[in-house]
Amino acid sequence: MWPVILITIVITIVLTIVFLNLRTGEKQIRYAVQHEFTVTDPQFLRSMGQLLGPAILPGNRIRALHNGDQIFPAMLAAIRGARQTITLETYIYWSGEIGGKFSDALSERARSGVKVHVMLDWAGCSRIKAKYLEEMKAAGVEVERYHPIHWHTLARINNRTHRKLLVVDGLMGFAGGIGIADQWTGHAESKDHWRDSHFQLEGPAVAQMQAAFTDNWIKTRARVLFGPEYFPELSPVGDSLAQVFKSSRGEGSESVRLMYLLSIASAARSIRLQAAYFVPDDLTIATFISARRRGVKIEIILPGLHTDEHWVQHASHHLWNDLLDAGIEIYEYQPTMYHCKVFIVDEIWVSVGSTNFDDRSFRLNDEVNLNIYDAAFAAEQVQIFEQDLGKSRRVTRAEFKNRSATGKICDRLALTLRRQL
Repeated sequence: MWPVILITIVITIVLTIVFLNLRTGEKQIRYAVQHEFTVTDPQFLRSMGQLLGPAILPGNRIRALHNGDQIFPAMLAAIRGARQTITLETYIYWSGEIGGKFSDALSERARSGVKVHVMLDWAGCSRIKAKYLEEMKAAGVEVERYHPIHWHTLARINNRTHRKLLVVDGLMGFAGGIGIADQWTGHAESKDHWRDSHFQLEGPAVAQMQAAFTDNWIKTRARVLFGPEYFPELSPVGDSLAQVFKSSRGEGSESVRLMYLLSIASAARSIRLQAAYFVPDDLTIATFISARRRGVKIEIILPGLHTDEHWVQHASHHLWNDLLDAGIEIYEYQPTMYHCKVFIVDEIWVSVGSTNFDDRSFRLNDEVNLNIYDAAFAAEQVQIFEQDLGKSRRVTRAEFKNRSATGKICDRLALTLRRQL
C-alpha cells in the first residue's frame, strides 16, 4: 500500500504544479472589439491612456536602432556614460563576445560607484557563464534571477520575464526585441546574424520604463528603487507622444492583448506587422479579418526558412488559411532569422517592444512595449518595413494550399500546443 500512496502523492503534486502553471488566473476577452473610432480620433488616445494606462505623455524623442551593429554600440555607450544608476532586465543574456562586453561595462560602472541592478530571467539566461555573474557581483552589481526553480516557485516556473529593458540614470531608456547574445551581432547580413530592431527613448516616458523595471525588482528582491537618481525630473526633449506599456501574468496580462485588439479595430487604412512569432488567437484573427473587410490593407512579415522555433512556425501556418482568404498579405523574410516586433497602424500609431503575437506573450510572460503616436516616426518605420518587404517572399493562397501533407500534419500537431507558444 505504501508505494501506491507515495506514487499517488507524487502524481497529485505534479498535476497540481502543471495546472497552476497552465492556468491564466483570469478570464480572457471573448467578444469582438468593434470599430467605433479610428486611431486619429482623440478617443483612441484616451482609450489607450485611460482604459489601459499608463498615460500617453508628450515631449519624447525616440531613435530607432536596427540590428546589432547599431543597437549594441548605443546601449554600451549609454552604460559606459552612466553617472548614477543602471537598471537592466532581459530574457536572454548568453555567453559570448557581446555578453562579455556587457559584463565588463556593467562591472566597470559598478566599481566606479554607479548603482547597477540586473534582472535576468532564470530560463532565458540559462546559457550565461557563471564567471560573468561572479565578475559582476564582485564588482558590486546587484544581480537577480527571475523565478528560479525553488519549491516555493514551482507554481510560477511557466511565467517568465520576456522584457528587454535598459534605463540609464533615469534619463535614457532602451526597449525592443534584442537579446544580449552573439546571434544579434552584425547587420543581418547572413543567416548567423539575426534581423531585429530596438529603440532608444528620452523624455517623460522614460519614467514609465523605469517603473516597469522596478515592478519586477520589487517582486524579486523586495526592495524599492526610488529617488532622483532613478526618477529624475524629465523635461520635454522631442515631439513624440509615447507610453511604456507593461503586462504580466499576475497583473494586466489581458491588457497587452486588448491593446492590440483596440489598435486593429481602430485601423482605417493600413496595418503593418513585423513579428518573430505569430500564433494569434481566434478573436485576434477575427479582428484582423474584420479590419480587412472594411478596406484596411494588412501586411505581415514573418520568419521564413531561418527560424529558431520550427514548432511555433508550424502552429502559425495552420492559422493562415482564413487570413489569406480574406486578402491579408503574409510575407516570409528570406536572408536570416527575423526577430522584429513592430506594429504600425495608419502610419501614425506604432507599438514596439518585447511582445510576440502569441498566447505566451499575451497570457504568461511579463512584457513591455513602447507605444508611439507620431506620424514622422511612423513614416520612418514604414520605410524600414518596406525595405524588409523587399527582402521577403509573399505567400500565395495557391502555394499555401498545396504545401506538403507532412507539413500540414506538423502544423496541426503544433497547434495543439497553441496556448503555450
